[in-house]
Amino acid sequence: MKHALPRLTSLLVAGFLLQAPLFAQEAKPAAKPAGKSGAVATVNGVAIPVARAEALLQSQLAQGQQDSEQLRAAVRNDLINREMLSQASKKKGFDKKPAVNAQFELARQGILVNAYLQDFVAANPVKDEAVKSEYDNIVKTMGDKEYKARHILVEKEDEAKSIVARLQKGEKFEELAKQSKDPGNKDRGGDLGWSPPSGYVKPFADAMVKLEKGKFSAAPVQTEFGWHVLQLDDVRDMKHPPLDEVKPQIQQRLQQQILEKHIADLRARTKVE
Repeated sequence: MKHALPRLTSLLVAGFLLQAPLFAQEAKPAAKPAGKSGAVATVNGVAIPVARAEALLQSQLAQGQQDSEQLRAAVRNDLINREMLSQASKKKGFDKKPAVNAQFELARQGILVNAYLQDFVAANPVKDEAVKSEYDNIVKTMGDKEYKARHILVEKEDEAKSIVARLQKGEKFEELAKQSKDPGNKDRGGDLGWSPPSGYVKPFADAMVKLEKGKFSAAPVQTEFGWHVLQLDDVRDMKHPPLDEVKPQIQQRLQQQILEKHIADLRARTKVE
């Protein structure tokens, strides 16, 4: 079994991928410098640098805001309020509190990490050949058929055999499904909808693909969830979405794998005591 990265690492990578557009935005000045100070505003003698306004503007653009004079004015006003409240907070001594400084350090590290990961992504882009290969693997794994099946899930084999016997006597599958332990479909006659075999655990999938349309399994099937009685309603050709349609999702998936591997490699070379 492959070693799983810690959940925090996965969240870190996922968070970076969500924030990546921030770094991809074309830089534009958030506001013109005020006079010779090179500041967008001065609050109680403290200058707010243009670079800070540009950073806040870029974060807004990354969230889908449209660049406009109104947005730039809002950025400037927000920065003024931040500086004003920051000064009020310092007067009360919050900048000296350990808990607040710990949050400062976490925020600083987060910014440094995102900058590092952005640089790594730029140097290690996902290639089109890799995307095509991954797409082909997904298509191969899913197969060319999908199945519409029903099932009744019970805890014991004897219960499942009893259900099979009742089906053989002519009782309706949909009625017997009401005693299923699967709450997701017991009230829908055990209907599992359309899915390729890869969508199920192997013993279930193997039994399903051997059934004829309209037939139920003569022998119960055991999986990690319990004992199943299956019925196959229909089979149809699988219609896979074209590569261009799913390319962004595959790129993001591969990029996350690359980042997770890089983080795991770094961790393996890191001395932790």
